Amino acid sequence: MGKVLENLHQTLAIGLGLAIILALVFHLGSIASHAYWAFVFRWLHVFFGVLWIGLLYYLNFVQVPNMPKIPAEQRPAITKVIAPAVLFFFRYAALLTVITGLILAAMNMYILEALMFRSGVTMIGIGMWLGLIMAFNVWFLIWPNQQKVLGLVPADDAAKAKAARTALLASRTNTMLSIPMLFCMVAQQNFPV
Repeated sequence: MGKVLENLHQTLAIGLGLAIILALVFHLGSIASHAYWAFVFRWLHVFFGVLWIGLLYYLNFVQVPNMPKIPAEQRPAITKVIAPAVLFFFRYAALLTVITGLILAAMNMYILEALMFRSGVTMIGIGMWLGLIMAFNVWFLIWPNQQKVLGLVPADDAAKAKAARTALLASRTNTMLSIPMLFCMVAQQNFPV
């Protein structure tokens, strides 16, 4: 088992396989139902959301605060290898979180009502708007500016410094917004308004 767990793709495949086995064992009779597929999209939405917010928190709680402590000669390991990989998964997790969330809201027939803050789905609507703002920040503020910071697109030192600040502020905005966004997502289930 150790060899399998050393490979991320095999580990993920086994995890997915176990989830499929659980679905077949406990939900085989309901696979053709609308409720089952709404459940699948909710599960995918939560999976991608955990990946997205987990990476957001990694960047804000671990990587960014500790970069000044790393000797200059060791920083390219972060900026050339780790950060580009983190940002790849970060932005696509954001995209897939939004897509699966919108599909789920459409399947449950509350997408327009939620986005317009109608009674009964106001909390999820606020959470959806916060998530959409955060995804916008990822794709249109954080990623374009991080490309300059990481040297993936040409930029002089002044442009890199400005880009680093813009990316940091957008990332911190997302960290701040993630707290009420998660509150709204959970509150909808227990305290719909």
